[in-house]
Amino acid sequence: MVSSSPAGQAQWSSKAAFILAATGSAVGLGNLWRFPTEAGTNGGGAFVILYILCVVLIALPLLLAESLIGRHGQRSTIGSAVHLARQSGASPAWSLLAIVGLIANTAILTFYGVVAGWVIYFVGTSAADLAGAIGAGDPLRGAYAEQSVAQIQEMMPTLFANPVLLVGLQLAFVVLTVWIVARGVKGGIEAAATWLMPAFFFLLIGITVYAAIIGDFAAALTFLFTPDFERALQPGVLSAALGQAFFSLSLGGGAMIAYGAYASRETNLGQTSGMIAFADTGVAIIAGLAIFPIVFFVGMEPNAGPTLMFQTLPAAFNAMPGGAIVGLAFFVLALFAALTSSVSLLEISVGWVIEKFGVGRAKAAIGIGVLVFLVGLLSALSFNVLADQRPIPFIPGFENATWFDAIDGVTGKLLLPLSGLITAIFIGWVADRKLVNAETGLKGGGLGAWRFLIAWVCPLAVTAILVLGLFPQLLG
Repeated sequence: MVSSSPAGQAQWSSKAAFILAATGSAVGLGNLWRFPTEAGTNGGGAFVILYILCVVLIALPLLLAESLIGRHGQRSTIGSAVHLARQSGASPAWSLLAIVGLIANTAILTFYGVVAGWVIYFVGTSAADLAGAIGAGDPLRGAYAEQSVAQIQEMMPTLFANPVLLVGLQLAFVVLTVWIVARGVKGGIEAAATWLMPAFFFLLIGITVYAAIIGDFAAALTFLFTPDFERALQPGVLSAALGQAFFSLSLGGGAMIAYGAYASRETNLGQTSGMIAFADTGVAIIAGLAIFPIVFFVGMEPNAGPTLMFQTLPAAFNAMPGGAIVGLAFFVLALFAALTSSVSLLEISVGWVIEKFGVGRAKAAIGIGVLVFLVGLLSALSFNVLADQRPIPFIPGFENATWFDAIDGVTGKLLLPLSGLITAIFIGWVADRKLVNAETGLKGGGLGAWRFLIAWVCPLAVTAILVLGLFPQLLG
């Protein structure tokens, strides 16, 4: 049986379930795609050191702040924010932090499903390739052995040129996400995390061991952990590290408020927040140790950018023994990561719809899913049919942005940091200190350090993300 809170919210069956689900929310394609991309284009070791510092000093305090809002309110993200504000004698308008987050995460899910569709595509092609290798009696051959490197790297552009296939893959992912969320907290979200996260970690460790044995592991270690302190002082690297730490833990969108609402009163949020942040950061670094040895082994550049996952790696698997198996394992791994994150994105909106309109969970999940899919068509078609459209050319920095780029940019550079900034100010300066302190599970110096970080460091750092994201020319 799933226990219920006073507000009627279901709860996680255990602290371990909460940690797995929340870690699954944080661990997503950003760890496998964005972190290696940012590390590769921002100097490796310099970026990694700054990233870890930003996680400890900025992301972790905000993670705890969001979790305690949810656990205290035990309502939807907006309902929990309103509840804490009223109990603190503050205006319910502070729920703006959750409203902005809800809008942002729903918008993110519209294009996240498109990217996850790319992953499904490569799962399919990798599975077909491995089946062909097994049929040929050579299961340990490289991936896509019958194609040239140029042909492998052309797979992505070919997919982009096929709107029907892109939309079909997007639809498949949205349907799967809706199905999991519609099944409920325990039967859907918790069950998915319980199965997918251990499988994810198993596959990630396996691929990393493979990369260490077959790839150039020494070069990867040097690249990731030998800092260029001159590079670390460059404003662009610091800004990238701040952004990655912030977005890697799904902060600013309300996911941790939603999941915190299902946490029991016995759960020490200070401890669990630390575990979640540690696991997420560990996954990002291990992903780098899985990807870069392979990249260096085949003599490719680590600064390939966003094409690293979908063009560079498939070509690299082609040149490596066992690449057909490892390539399939890697994209299955990425699909698991995408699913656990998309479930948390959808749950934010579903929880609010259930609370606001009193509809059943299945109807809420399907309704939001339909909306997400329809809006997501703009992103899916921006690579072909709508490629020439520029929806917000009047905004500086978005003159050439397609629908996909525009939604990604507005949510990442504006809405998420804005929500995070309001959260830090609300918890650090407005919310009742005794109520907040009691929810954290922290005591003594730990509590004092957290209060300093959430009240002073986080607002300044998130403001920097917001300003530099909107006005990159300030970096010089």
